[in-house]
Amino acid sequence: MSNEILEDSYVDRGKLDKKIQRALGRKSHIVIRGASKSGKSWLRQQAVPDAIVIQCRLGKTVEDLYVESLGALGIDLVVGRRSAQSFSGTLEASASSAKLLILSVAAKLGISISHDLQTETRPLSQNINDLRFIAEILLESGRRLVIEDVHYLSLDERRRLAFDLKTLWDLGVFVVIVGVWKEQSLIDLNPDLSSRVKEFSVVWEVPDLTRIIDKGAKVLNVEFASDVAAALTSSAFGNAGLLQALVLGTLDEAGFEQARREAFVVDDVDSFNSAAMEHAESLNTLYQSFAKRVSSGIRRRKNATGIYAHAMKIVFEQDDETLRRGVALADIFAVAHEREPRILLPNLRTAMQKIEGLQIDSDGRGLVLSYDEGNQQVNVVDLQLLLYRNYATVSWPWESILDEVSDKTEAYATDSE
Repeated sequence: MSNEILEDSYVDRGKLDKKIQRALGRKSHIVIRGASKSGKSWLRQQAVPDAIVIQCRLGKTVEDLYVESLGALGIDLVVGRRSAQSFSGTLEASASSAKLLILSVAAKLGISISHDLQTETRPLSQNINDLRFIAEILLESGRRLVIEDVHYLSLDERRRLAFDLKTLWDLGVFVVIVGVWKEQSLIDLNPDLSSRVKEFSVVWEVPDLTRIIDKGAKVLNVEFASDVAAALTSSAFGNAGLLQALVLGTLDEAGFEQARREAFVVDDVDSFNSAAMEHAESLNTLYQSFAKRVSSGIRRRKNATGIYAHAMKIVFEQDDETLRRGVALADIFAVAHEREPRILLPNLRTAMQKIEGLQIDSDGRGLVLSYDEGNQQVNVVDLQLLLYRNYATVSWPWESILDEVSDKTEAYATDSE
């Protein structure tokens, strides 16, 4: 795992590099989607190395994205008003390069600006009334805008972004969107984006993961026995980042220190089992913190049916493959309603729309599960959860919440009698 591309670990899965480079030369937005740690960031860095990169957080607005994108160019955007049809704000710049950007765009649009380029402390300002000025600044910068982790935006903000992307397309600004979802969610939110967006899905199958192992093993002069390699690829759950962590741990457990002239053979599957167990233990704090945040959020919502706790219990009861595909809302409802007849489908749907808000930490991060409203299903954002479930013995807190709800219901029934 690395925030920078490691050439000896990089695999061009499905020739995506060439496909994305081709798409970058065309008039379209680009969407890169895939599970957490599936290699989306490496793929994006490889394709667009000199980008303006904006990270989304839960609670951010579309205006925040514009503020940060211009901030990366040294321009301060002070937002005034935003509606479905218009955008207003003030641009200010102190650095010479940022001033020149604004002046160049103003000249192109035929706008007169009062300024003093000799005085660095005096900001250069320009009132804007729509996205055109921002779009022209992005174009003038010569850099591609990349918006990562779009799944953290609320549904309403994603919808607003989808409509703004149509406007930006009309203005000649083509954006790279990176996020976690199963289907073409942006097109679902704005059908006008159809044919204006090219989507690329980062999904790793076993042969792709095997190529990662083989490439690194060749460089290190390591040989993995077939059963060890099979255990590594199957336990990675189609996740390149998790595979890297498991391979590294397995080499540590096998006693590998550095490359040698003679091949180092890893043929004891117990080395993998120990590495997987250790990695699962290292994830304990992550998932227990997630569980505490969710349970705390559930307790703050006074609900006699225990709808949130029932939903979480049902999702976590699913097998690995079902969780990888996504758990349909209809399937969750069928089980939840059987266990608690007072749970109704509209109420469950509303609860699932709020499930992401229960998980985030103080920095607006920490999603493990997401709800796809378009497909009406719950998806696992972080596939490490599957490994954690298989190698860690844990009691999830929503189990005890359901016990409490059951006790209160029985007590109420007894008192009524």
